[in-house]
Amino acid sequence: MEGLLNLHETQTTTSQDVGRGVLGTFMLGAGTGHLTFARQSFQAQVPDWVPMDKDTVVLLSGVVELALGLSMLLNTRHKVPMGLGLAAFYALVFPGNLHQYARRLSAFGLNTDTQRFVRLFFQPVLMGWALWSTGAWKALRQKK
Repeated sequence: MEGLLNLHETQTTTSQDVGRGVLGTFMLGAGTGHLTFARQSFQAQVPDWVPMDKDTVVLLSGVVELALGLSMLLNTRHKVPMGLGLAAFYALVFPGNLHQYARRLSAFGLNTDTQRFVRLFFQPVLMGWALWSTGAWKALRQKK
C-alpha cells in the first residue's frame, strides 16, 4: 500500500481531470446538503444499527464529504489516495442506501421501491468514477 500512497507522478488525462472536477463539485454539493437543506432527507439513510444520533451522523458525513470534495478539486498531488479514499467512503455509506430501500423510506424524490432499487446501482458507478478519475484504477492494476 505504501507504493500506492507515494504515486505523486500519477498522470491523468484531460477527461479524467474534468471527471474528477465534476465529482469533487458533486461532493461539495452533497456535503452542503448534509449540513443544510437536505439534512432531514439524509437522516432517512442512516441505518438504525448505527450507534449515534442520526443527525450527528449526517453532520459528520457532510463534513467528510466537503473535505473529500475539496481534496478532489485541489489536491492534485495525491490523486490516487484521494480516489481510494472516496471509493472507500462510497462503500461505507452504501448500507444507508440499502437501509432506505429495505425500510421503504422516501427521501430525495425516491418514492417507489423501483426508484430506491435503481439507486443502489449508482454507488458502484460512483466508486468506479472516483477510481478512474484519480488514476487509482490504473495504479491498482499496475501494482498486480
